[in-house]
Amino acid sequence: MAGGPAPGNPDAGGVDGGVGLTALLVAAARAIETHRHDSLAQDPYAEHFVRAAPACADWPVRIEQVPDGDRNALWGRFARYFGLRTRVLDDFLLGAVGAGARQVVLLGAGLDTRAFRLGLASDCAVFEVDRAGVLDFKHRVLTSLPAAPKVKRVPVPVDLRDDWVTALTSAGFDPAAPSVWLAEGLLFYLPSAVETSLIDTVDRLTVSGSALAFEAKLEADLLAYRDSAIYTATREEIGIDLLRLFDKGPRPDSAGDLTARGWSASTHTPFDFTRAHGRGPLPEPDDALEGNRWVFAHKLRQ
Repeated sequence: MAGGPAPGNPDAGGVDGGVGLTALLVAAARAIETHRHDSLAQDPYAEHFVRAAPACADWPVRIEQVPDGDRNALWGRFARYFGLRTRVLDDFLLGAVGAGARQVVLLGAGLDTRAFRLGLASDCAVFEVDRAGVLDFKHRVLTSLPAAPKVKRVPVPVDLRDDWVTALTSAGFDPAAPSVWLAEGLLFYLPSAVETSLIDTVDRLTVSGSALAFEAKLEADLLAYRDSAIYTATREEIGIDLLRLFDKGPRPDSAGDLTARGWSASTHTPFDFTRAHGRGPLPEPDDALEGNRWVFAHKLRQ
């Protein structure tokens, strides 16, 4: 999801601060992952976003640029988490397209480049829903490279708190055709009622054969992890206080809501995939990742 010009202010539209700056954090993590000898995901565009934004011009894009390397909680463990998440959602998306979905919707798309870097079916359309400031920044960087999408790419410049459904359907999305949706690093910034409304809307806009993956946080008290290594390093090294940006209210059971609506849903910890891939973060004491869950859902009936 994208945000505004001052750290802690998620309400404006660029990538220079607030939630928008977290899109650059993820881009830097993807760049580091790309250059690893045991890379989980390749995003050759990620480092160009980092270098194009003054707010992060001195951030590393290779682990060799970090003095303490993988021992660094931010650019080592946390960046590897984002690399793992990228790989897992790439695999989910490719699986859904392989099963017949030809519409991809990226909610809070940020600096996602899946339309450029994944081998999607040639007749796919990728709808990138985010604020205009974020999409404009991405367009400027990719145009300057230049970079061409491998499939039809449709930017949908709209705030998810506004009428994004009309914007999406006006851009060509067809609710009567199967689709696959990603909400990567989005829902925990939203109030509970907004998340519930968003999940309800995705259900309303999808037919059997559609799929949805999203990330959730299940901590009863987010502030209990304020002094964790990941949150501390992110605050102190790059000035992003994630706990100021996350919504502090109780989270809904979106996986349960989907199941009640005719979806199959499975919930996993990131560590499940660390073990499956043989690399990525593992649990540690006072772990800010302890409550993170990745949910994968498929719509079975309408």
